[in-house]
Amino acid sequence: MSSLSSRIELLESDLKANPPRISVYHNLPFAIFRYDPQEEWTVRREARLLATRLTEAGKDTRIIHMSDLLWRAVEETEGIEAVVELEKDRGFPAAQEQLTTYLSDRDWRPLADLLTEHLQSLDASTKVVFLMRAAAMAPGIYHMSKLLDQMQGRTSLTTILFYPGSIEGATGLRFMDLKDREALGNYRVKIYG
Repeated sequence: MSSLSSRIELLESDLKANPPRISVYHNLPFAIFRYDPQEEWTVRREARLLATRLTEAGKDTRIIHMSDLLWRAVEETEGIEAVVELEKDRGFPAAQEQLTTYLSDRDWRPLADLLTEHLQSLDASTKVVFLMRAAAMAPGIYHMSKLLDQMQGRTSLTTILFYPGSIEGATGLRFMDLKDREALGNYRVKIYG
């Protein structure tokens, strides 16, 4: 595992290439930038600086917060009051399961649909998107590997998911380094780990 700064440098180099060197599949222009959860504040700062450098190099870069998409899904379904009441009545696991349903079930506000809508609303000059604050989906609200699978074919924008977690082997990612979570692998996207 290389240092955070060397992985940022590699990501920057790959994003500045023409075409970008982050993806094997044209219909899945995603990569994962994995970092230790305790590096959250440092990564947020480094991502903003990287976005500025990329924009200066002609790659208009936007940052989307996964937490904003989560709250949008809650507001566009039953609202936060319903989730609070559910947690009071049946506990945190039931409330978390309801949030998962909001983000997964096509009868509610699936996260892949929300992200697709947001990406489609971006200015045509946008070249790169950073998905940040994925920790909002912890501990088990939504699996990021599921999102990447569902995004195949939905966008042509180069998109980097900033993933807080640990890495096992070349592709096994453990979200938020939660010991009770299985390390999942996604072999279809490049991991800057």
